[in-house]
Amino acid sequence: MTTLGWTLADSWTITRRTLTHWRNQPGLIIFSWFFPVLMLLVFGSLLGGAMDLPDGQSYYELLVPGIFALTMLFGLEGTMTAVTQDKEKGVTDRFRSLPMSSAAVVMGRAIADMLDTLIALAVLVGTGLALGWRWHEGLPKALAAFGLLLLLRFALLWIGIYIGLSVRNAQSLTVVQVLVWPIGFLSSAFVATSTMPAWLGTISQWNPLSAAATAARTLFGNPDASITTTWVGSHSVLMAIISPLLLTAVFLPLSAHRYRNLSR
Repeated sequence: MTTLGWTLADSWTITRRTLTHWRNQPGLIIFSWFFPVLMLLVFGSLLGGAMDLPDGQSYYELLVPGIFALTMLFGLEGTMTAVTQDKEKGVTDRFRSLPMSSAAVVMGRAIADMLDTLIALAVLVGTGLALGWRWHEGLPKALAAFGLLLLLRFALLWIGIYIGLSVRNAQSLTVVQVLVWPIGFLSSAFVATSTMPAWLGTISQWNPLSAAATAARTLFGNPDASITTTWVGSHSVLMAIISPLLLTAVFLPLSAHRYRNLSR
């Protein structure tokens, strides 16, 4: 078997380990799949009546793609927690002592997280459709939108892996996890950035989360005033490609380097 073949085989072994944990603790993973649904229902009910959308459109047309993007970010917490716990319990050290590819451990974690995200996204899509959300630009563009969302998740999980390998313990991780929420809310997930004060809108529109949400609305044919009123909004699809690629280019090698040089 070639080196690549061994790496892929080892990666799948790590992935299967994670899948086994899901089977043994189904409550935790099911909650992570349905938490975005809860957010969608809560914010749709709280904010829907206050939103003034053109042609009497439902607020869910704006909100559902935003929650899609937000789900890509909130999955980061699970990644960080799992990686940190493995490091604390000495599991990571045992992996490093085995005759296996160092890339396989982080890659196996990435594969498992992407499978988790696919299921969470499928559950959320079903809920959105039940609430009246639709895509209006055809299936190919809808699939492209989902592809951009998954690209963002792939980039963010490398940030999660790097942070999980870098923090000292689970207690230190709590401080980092708190920051996920303001990053998520400081975006176009719930409202178009063009409706915010100018300085706040400028910060929000450069958030990679905003690029993904606005690009998804563009491809789905859902309303978003930022699409035509801001430069980032007008080039949201391009930004939704560039931002994750840049994040991946920085944090993937950092994660691999951190794993190879990990010391307790």
